Formats: sequence, structure tokens, C-alpha cells
Amino acid sequence: MLLRLLLFLGCMVMVALCAEDFYKLLGLNKDASEREIKKAYRTLSKKYHPDKNPGDDTAHEKFVAVAEAYDILIDEETRRIYDQYGHEGIEQHKRGGGRPAQHHDPFDLFSRFFGGSGHFGHGGGERRGPNMEVRVAVPLRDFYNGRTTEFTVEKQAVCSACEGSGSEDGHVETCDMCGGRGMVIQRQQLAPGLFQQVQTHCSKCGGKGKTIKHPCPVCGGSRVVREPETHELHIEKGMPKGVRITYENEADESPDWVAGDLIVHLMETDPHLGQQDHERTDGTFFRRRGKDLFWREVLSLREAWMGDWTRNVTHLDGHIVQLSRKRGEVVQPNTVEVIENEGMPIWHQQLPDGIDEAFGALHVEYVVVLPDQMDKSMEKDFWSVWEKWRKKMGVSLDKENGRPEGPMPSQGHDEL
Repeated sequence: MLLRLLLFLGCMVMVALCAEDFYKLLGLNKDASEREIKKAYRTLSKKYHPDKNPGDDTAHEKFVAVAEAYDILIDEETRRIYDQYGHEGIEQHKRGGGRPAQHHDPFDLFSRFFGGSGHFGHGGGERRGPNMEVRVAVPLRDFYNGRTTEFTVEKQAVCSACEGSGSEDGHVETCDMCGGRGMVIQRQQLAPGLFQQVQTHCSKCGGKGKTIKHPCPVCGGSRVVREPETHELHIEKGMPKGVRITYENEADESPDWVAGDLIVHLMETDPHLGQQDHERTDGTFFRRRGKDLFWREVLSLREAWMGDWTRNVTHLDGHIVQLSRKRGEVVQPNTVEVIENEGMPIWHQQLPDGIDEAFGALHVEYVVVLPDQMDKSMEKDFWSVWEKWRKKMGVSLDKENGRPEGPMPSQGHDEL
């Protein structure tokens, strides 16, 4: 008897040592609210679902473990026992005739949250809900550098309070008027001896086929609620504008169908100066066209004509692109300088085989700004220098192009 007791205690110790902490498994603190527990289960059950991880035994085990952790922590009594006595206390509670967790099949629990058979569209002819499409705008620097961020959408979700039953106590009865079909046949008299049968929605259950005596106070018996849901967004370097990112089975949920896909269209925000240092770079105002970037640099008349200048343009990731001209190098207005490998990184899905990284070009357009007015003494000095040079080296464009020089002679015209 003593040996049996020691073996039993040894097994309990092994269970306690091997079992993973339920709070740690769900990524929660011990003071987590019921809403946080349900949110953690929703996220992790989708992540580790066997349909999304075919052939991965580790993901399957994680899926089962997440369901077990949810079963224990969502119930006040079992959570209290677990907090006080751990895994051993839960095992003793089950053997001692205490109320076990509500669910045993992790796929059944999953179906209560997301509808369908507990699988992602593999239920054999199950209804599938519509896809949901949203636009998410991010700045150009995120397309250039890549970034992981979050976005929030409001969607229809299966009510977590009643797990999609619509009933506060979980009790749902079949409608006695329509027999659960949701439709009734009514007989209408069109004329003496002439009748017509019309199929209409059952007025008692509203076409649902079931009745609820105690509606859920959260969803009001509708079985679904509108709530915000946050998703992680991975922006890869060089992703094109308008790229579609699909989140499987993340659209509107219902107990009556398998959720469709959430499709995100990644767009670019208009450039603006932010408050942080990395948001105030010159690159903020780059324009993008495919794999190339475009920048407009403004030069004064002296810089364009005489050269001898240097400009440092801060790129989207903070590195410097230097623009310059030596003394005597002239820049014509609207000249475009092409700087290779300073454009957008090319998205990995568009790279040729064997190439790990490549960039487009940066196109710099030079705009020359003329002065509005000139100081009198400066104008006098400049004019004398210019006239001296023009008489010695200047070219008459009219003569070069064969145009008549000087004012046109006046000619008489006959009056009408």
C-alpha cells in the first residue's frame, strides 16, 4: 500500500514537472482577465491549428495544449484550483468528482469559437463566409527598410461569452413551431376551393430553428458581436505598392460558416514631416516609381552656373547620398542625374535566381532658381563682366538659327 502511494506521488510530481505552465503557454500574466484569456486562445489556436501546419506534430501538440490551458483558466473553479495547487491539483480535482473542464475535444472548442467543423474549410461542403478587404497605409520608409507593425480592424466575431450559442446558460431548444427548420408552410385561400401553400420564415424563432429562453447578455442572443481585432503586419523590403497580403480565415466570423479571408492592400501614405528624427529625413519626400526613387534638388543660379558645391541628402535608412559639382561644372535646368543602386530595394520575390539583394536607381532632377532682383552695384559689375565676355566669346542665337536680327521694319497696309 505504501509502495503504491509513493508511486502515485511520484507520478504526480513528474506530471507537475513536465507540464508547461498554462499562463506561460498562453503568454499571460496570472492576473489576466477573462477577455485576455479568450483573446490569447483565439490567436494561438489559429497559429498552431493542424490545418495550417500539416505534418507538424509539434504544432498539433501545441494546439491541444493551448485548448487544455484555456479549458482550465476560463473556468473560475478550476482556475482557482490551478492557481493554488498547480497541475497536481487539477488531476486530483478530476479524479475526485469535481466538475471537469467543459470541452475535451480541442477541435470542438475551436469550432465553437470560429464556426464550422473545427477545421479551416475542410468540413466537406461547409458554408464559407465572405472575404474582407481593407487598406493599410504605411510611409515609404517602411517599404524601403521593411518593418513589423500592427493594424486593427473591426469585424464580426463569434461571441466569446456564450461561445456562439446565444444563450446565457448554454441551453438552446429546438423551435416547436417549425421543428428546427426555420421555415413554416402557410396555406392561403385564393378563391373558393382554390388554395396556395407559401413557405415563410418562422415567426417564433425568426427563421433560426432554435429558441433561447435566456439570451446572452453580451450579444443579446445574436451569437455574434462587433469588436476590434489587432493583427501583426510584416512589411518586407521592396514590397510594391498595392500588394495584397492574405490572412486566412480572419474575416467576419459566424457559428453558421467558416470565416473567409482578410485581404490587406498595402498602400503608401502621403509624405509629411514627423516628430521623431528618423521621420525627418530628406528621403521622406522621395517619390517612388517601381524600383526607382525620384528626388528634386534646388540650385541657385551661382551653383548651377559656377559649380563648386556639395549637398548631403539623407536617405530613407539614414545613410548619406552626396551630390556635388566641381568649380566650373555647369548644371542645366531640369537636368536629371541617375545614381545607380540608390533606389528602392527590389522585393525578394522579384529578384533573379542567385541574387540576394539589388536596388533600383535614384533620379535627381535639378531645378535652378533665378534671383527676383539684384543689388545695383552687383548688377553693374555683373553686366560689365558679361558684356566683356559676350563680345569676345559670345554667340548670337538669332544668327546661328538664321533668324532676322534687330527690329522688324514697319510695312504699310491697304485699308479695307
